[in-house]
Amino acid sequence: MSVLNDTENMANATASQPTLNASSPWAHRAEILENPLRTYLLGIIISICGNILISISLNIQKYAHVRHSQRDSKPYYTSPVWWCGVALMGVGELGNFAAYGFAPASLIAPLGCVSVIASAVISVIFLKETVRVSDVLGGTLAITGTYVLVTFAPHTTTHITAHLIQYYIVSWFFVLYLSLEVLLFCILLYVYKKRNVKHIVVVMLLVALLASLTVISVKAVSGMITESIKGQLQFIYPIFYVMLVIMIASCAFQIKFLNQAMKMFDATEVVPINFVFFTASAIVAGIVFYQEFEGLALLNIFMFLLGCLLSFLGVFLIARNRPKIKQQDPDFIALDKIPSRSHTDKVQPEANTQTYGSLAAKLMCNSASRTHHDS
Repeated sequence: MSVLNDTENMANATASQPTLNASSPWAHRAEILENPLRTYLLGIIISICGNILISISLNIQKYAHVRHSQRDSKPYYTSPVWWCGVALMGVGELGNFAAYGFAPASLIAPLGCVSVIASAVISVIFLKETVRVSDVLGGTLAITGTYVLVTFAPHTTTHITAHLIQYYIVSWFFVLYLSLEVLLFCILLYVYKKRNVKHIVVVMLLVALLASLTVISVKAVSGMITESIKGQLQFIYPIFYVMLVIMIASCAFQIKFLNQAMKMFDATEVVPINFVFFTASAIVAGIVFYQEFEGLALLNIFMFLLGCLLSFLGVFLIARNRPKIKQQDPDFIALDKIPSRSHTDKVQPEANTQTYGSLAAKLMCNSASRTHHDS
């Protein structure tokens, strides 16, 4: 009798569970809660390898620029070494793109500090840059932070499908998040363009807000491509192409504002601030859109944020006061470049004198000659 009662109870419990059809939220939750550890680790490995390739490519391009400035008169983009660096960067960025299809966005974005660490190590070994105390301390903090955030990050791996993206994109919290983001972006753009406020925080916030959309769309496109390769074709759904357009547009405008920041400010300021803002926006995007922190223990959330903070501090220490490549100032006049001149020295007043600049020097000389003539 007890066996029969147990069988009846199990049948009743099974009958009371909701049916999982393709359109119900329970079906989406079943996809979200799936946790293949191998896929998760694959995403981490791909991201780390991609960031290392990016750091190698940056140093190759830096080496090409240094060699070009020393002994070459041709444009730098004619150098095979420079193009090798560009190709490696493309492969690294492709690896980062693929990693979003295997692991949470809130984890892949902070792993960008691996590129900063590897770049510092490579520049010391191959470009013979000086090792500073801040490099060692920053590298230690960044590595520790990376280990902590990987350990305590959400380990769920979502199967990104077109139906799931459609389900997420109409959720009220994402609509509210997107509305606030658009409003803040419009305010910052008005302050930047109309009020002419060229502060680094304003520019980098514009980049970060665009990066939030980039992370959401990149993960969506990468995940749907991954599912298509596995056999579940996602290219037939319009949402795939909507996300593809958002990804391309947000990347283009993000690069535009980032280039403007690099022109107005030093790279030692732009790199750490961009890393912090981009990582924060990616984590928020993962939490709001993909609900990656849902069900995560409070201790895991605290340790994950602590790991991100350690990585931020490490990147700041590594990027702070990095040595710059000295290039010839275009304001200097090289007399050996002028025909019929045999001089090899350079003529230009010091910047801290009153006669700085050829026009100013000429005006000062004319003024002095007129004064002497009148006297």
